Amino acid sequence: MASPTPTVTYDDVAAARELLSDVIVHTPVLHSRVLSDAVGGPVYLKCENLQRAGSFKVRGAYVRIAGLGEEERARGVVAASAGNHAQGVALAAGLVGAKATVYMPEGAPLPKVAATRSYGADVIFAGHTVDAALAAAVEHAEQTGAIFIHPFDHPHVIAGQGTVGLEILDQLPDVGTIVLSIGGGGLAAGVALAVKSMRPGVRVVGVQAERAAAYPASLAAGHPVMMEPQPTMADGIAVGKPGELPFELIHYLVDNVVTVSEEEISRALVLTLERSKLVVEPAGVAGVAALLAHPHAFEPPVVAVLSGGNIDPLLLAKVLRHGLAAAGRYLAFRIRLTDRPGALAALLGRLAELGANVLEIVHERVGVRLHLDEVEVLLQLETKGPAHCEEVLGALRRDGYKLFFG
Repeated sequence: MASPTPTVTYDDVAAARELLSDVIVHTPVLHSRVLSDAVGGPVYLKCENLQRAGSFKVRGAYVRIAGLGEEERARGVVAASAGNHAQGVALAAGLVGAKATVYMPEGAPLPKVAATRSYGADVIFAGHTVDAALAAAVEHAEQTGAIFIHPFDHPHVIAGQGTVGLEILDQLPDVGTIVLSIGGGGLAAGVALAVKSMRPGVRVVGVQAERAAAYPASLAAGHPVMMEPQPTMADGIAVGKPGELPFELIHYLVDNVVTVSEEEISRALVLTLERSKLVVEPAGVAGVAALLAHPHAFEPPVVAVLSGGNIDPLLLAKVLRHGLAAAGRYLAFRIRLTDRPGALAALLGRLAELGANVLEIVHERVGVRLHLDEVEVLLQLETKGPAHCEEVLGALRRDGYKLFFG
């Protein structure tokens, strides 16, 4: 099949790089020993979580807005986003002196709302989903003449995001595989275009949250397909339908698109925080999640793009607990005891002997499923990992305790 006539070229990406040279941070590529050990070869992290406004989004937003004429800039720009695109547009508009209005869904994380406003944008809440905010932003553009800044489906945006790929080639010329998150597809399309133009043999692999994975079905169908995203912690890549332009580029240039589970995402977030000392949002760590889930599927040297670090501290706390549980560091179960003095103290003493730290305990004395001489205890424990979990559970069973899960 002949490839389509490109509407974004390598020259566009190179021009975007020149435009951005004094605007963005040239984010580092850091070696990860723990991921290298898992993959069996060098693995590096491209830290766009350390970019201005906290993600790669400012690259495409700035190229798009800087390309507007004076009359267009005077009309202002408008965008819709729950987070990273909002901050990227707000920062870019402020840098070129354009007024920015950003529509965000009700319930958007307060730190992202505050950051967007801090860059000078007017924030307006509309609906409870990004789609509802998007519709409101488009209506605003039609009524006021403001220029709508699409988060991924525009040539200038894709060219700007593609500069990530050029930086990777400079920083790691022998890269074998680049792994990155896909939402609407702007980042993957731009990086694939830039990298394949210079190094056709480099593999580019996109990663989606399995609860919001529109690309596998779209690629199978040969055109963008609407998929209703399910709730996912990776809300930054929860896009229901691929963009037309990114889809065409990804269709021809991206080697594979894989999905990762919520558990895999949370484990990856814990790993990057604990081992690499990097704060990354769930959407930004999907590439690492794929490496952990399928470590031998990627030809090293590998670069995983950490696409953003804008995470609500409250969500971070929840995801960390989820990730620790997925990694076997938390253990929760119910246990039935004889209702007699000292039974609970004996259980807690045994857990101390086994090296398990009790985080939470609920003591239930009345319940239809309990015998008259029984009580039930719900325990949450901190352990040293999966092997320690099995050791604790095995010891309790051998001691004659009745354990229940779920």
